[in-house]
Amino acid sequence: MLKRVFGYDAFRGNQADIIDHVVGGGDALVLMPTGGGKSLCYQIPALVRDGVGVVVSPLIALMQDQVDALTALGVRAGFLNSTQDGQQRREVEAAFLAGELDLLYLAPERLRVESTPRLLDRGTISLFAIDEAHCVAQWGHDFRPDYLALSELHERWPAVPRIALTATATEATHAEIATRLNLVETPGGGAGSARGARHFVASFDRPNIQYRIAPKDEPRRQLLDLLRTEHPGDAGIVYCLSRKSVEQTAEFLVAQGVTALPYHAGLDARVRARNQSRFLREDGVVMVATIAFGMGIDKPDVRFVAHLDLPKSVEGYYQETGRAGRDGLPSTAWLAYGLQDVVQQRKMIDDSEGDRAHRQRLGQHLDAMLALCETVGCRRVQLLNYFGQRGEPCGNCDTCLTPPESWDGTVAAQKVLSTVFRLKSERNQSFGTGQIIDILRGKRTPKVEQFRHDSLSVFGIGVDLSDGEWRGVIRQLMAQGLIAVGGAYSTVVFTESSRAAMRGEHQVMLRREQPKQARTRTRASGRAGAAQVELSGEAAPVFERLRAWRGATAKEQGVPAYVIFHDATLREIAARMPADLGALGTISGIGENKLAKYGEGVLGVLAGAPAEGAEAPDQPADAPDRPEAAAPSAPAPSAVAPKAAPAPKAAAPKAAAPKAAVPKAAASKAPAPKAPAPGAASWGGPDDDPGWPEESPEDPGYPDDYEG
Repeated sequence: MLKRVFGYDAFRGNQADIIDHVVGGGDALVLMPTGGGKSLCYQIPALVRDGVGVVVSPLIALMQDQVDALTALGVRAGFLNSTQDGQQRREVEAAFLAGELDLLYLAPERLRVESTPRLLDRGTISLFAIDEAHCVAQWGHDFRPDYLALSELHERWPAVPRIALTATATEATHAEIATRLNLVETPGGGAGSARGARHFVASFDRPNIQYRIAPKDEPRRQLLDLLRTEHPGDAGIVYCLSRKSVEQTAEFLVAQGVTALPYHAGLDARVRARNQSRFLREDGVVMVATIAFGMGIDKPDVRFVAHLDLPKSVEGYYQETGRAGRDGLPSTAWLAYGLQDVVQQRKMIDDSEGDRAHRQRLGQHLDAMLALCETVGCRRVQLLNYFGQRGEPCGNCDTCLTPPESWDGTVAAQKVLSTVFRLKSERNQSFGTGQIIDILRGKRTPKVEQFRHDSLSVFGIGVDLSDGEWRGVIRQLMAQGLIAVGGAYSTVVFTESSRAAMRGEHQVMLRREQPKQARTRTRASGRAGAAQVELSGEAAPVFERLRAWRGATAKEQGVPAYVIFHDATLREIAARMPADLGALGTISGIGENKLAKYGEGVLGVLAGAPAEGAEAPDQPADAPDRPEAAAPSAPAPSAVAPKAAPAPKAAAPKAAAPKAAVPKAAASKAPAPKAPAPGAASWGGPDDDPGWPEESPEDPGYPDDYEG
């Protein structure tokens, strides 16, 4: 089935063990990195076992694309969510009851509507798959309250196996998922909840991603340099902290000739849907977004993820950067990081609502993120250690490729601390980092003269370091907890560790600031999770013709290009130049249904026939220049695509437990949902419930347009 339906020759990692366990009726908790093949772990058991696999997924905006991708494989799939009208839901429900679906996607909110459990009671369920299972962790970065109710699945359907999957979980989050979903591991756990569940933990390593953290210095210009020198024409995601920054960055990139679109919760729902649709369906689009965007995005050829602001946690950073390189090809995770990031994040934590314990948890998350930024060791090793796994230096991160220098910053730390101390003890004053640096550097600015800071004994004791070097020192002292920011004006204050450091009771080692980070090219360096097929001079233009054919075909069918074939598959086709359908069918990623559906078209391109639509540019000619108006004039109100053409009936994938009903393509039973009303949420909820917003409510203590 793996080859016949999905086009792959062999399972990866522990996929086979997971599939065997679930096919046998066992419960499972699976921790596997993005791009590691989690979906196969429930899709294949759903095809083998009798009944319909029910997949609980938190975002409804991507369900249509998931169904389209399965339909292209010949798998019968549908979804139920709040974007559909009554007639559309009834058609999907009828297909479920008739056994004409292999997989049914639901939002967790839909299970709160009693009619949904009653519907499931009337059908045959092969398994429950709980995707993005980390959403059940109350103190995680993506907590969704409705996930807490999923623990009741085994009580109502005790004989139905459950598989919970996530790409992001520390050891503590892992344990919380298991407890809250009643999937606690029992030695020898197998079928039935009484015997417990089996836990499968794959490596969190994403070897094809090159992790780089650069000193922040005009970050938009730094970003533009990254795009122009390393990722011209590539699809990517740029994360910003606030909505204003999203819009300004998108406008900046568009003005520089980059196809960029904004995405944040303040945009109209239809604009968000159109922008997401363009990102998924077109090549070379850069999405500039807050963290409202990204969960569940299956676009395999995202070549870079950039952060212009510091993420709040390592979990968030890992999940966001994991959206790059799902196809296993070399990709970049780039972050611009500076002193102001630390000041801002510390202040947001201090001003946030919640009790002291909550603020402590936020502080611990930030401390771990700062440790990753300031490490002089391998960043990949630091990441893996955070998730409880050991690793070796990777040779594919900035600190491995250009090892940073460490230096004894004890005296520099004492100078900073003495300045803060004397301002407080002698003048009863507190100031921000800029004034501290001016005092250390001996600058007679109007502010220095106004407060007579040039008469302090510490005035001018730091002329040995530049302004930038002092900013690096202060940033690292904050990261190490030796100083902090406090008060309404974010002034520098002492911590419990400050006095010992000021007295020189322990050594303070710092990372030396580099004036300009050496550039490391993603495409030419490092390991790759999947071997990238190198293209010869003759194969490269064939690859581009295949991409043009794929783009035209995807546009005609109204599906994302990757639903047709991934780039990795097209590269292998271009390199091997198969002469007939038999040879084409041996290419990785081409199963029976895709071979029957697209084989002749591919061979036509290889034979030299002009690729249909090859002259079409990546961006429509009539696309506006400004990102906020980037949607085409023709309405495309939903974030979901029209259905792909029905799959040939001969490719119906049920093998071990064939259904009595005549197989039907999902296209006939899960019509495209109607457009949400302007401003409507994109989360699935019951018809009389607006559902959950696309991101957690904004913390009142954060900037007005902050999202996260």
